[in-house]
Amino acid sequence: MTKPAAPKRHLPTSPFKAPVTPTPKHFTEGDQVTHDVYGLGRVISIEEGIAALVDFGSEQVRVLSPYAKMTKL
Repeated sequence: MTKPAAPKRHLPTSPFKAPVTPTPKHFTEGDQVTHDVYGLGRVISIEEGIAALVDFGSEQVRVLSPYAKMTKL
């Protein structure tokens, strides 16, 4: 079987709770962050709602939103 292209919508008459959507993370320039793959870094610039350019010392990486693997320290 294949996965449906669109997520299922919640019906108001459903006895089940509506799925919780995660709140988007917000970063600003100069924030110190940690990434699951790249390690410690500092945010250089932000493309609002799209990506963040982060300097990890050895390389600069453009991390796309929703920043699943990146947390603010």
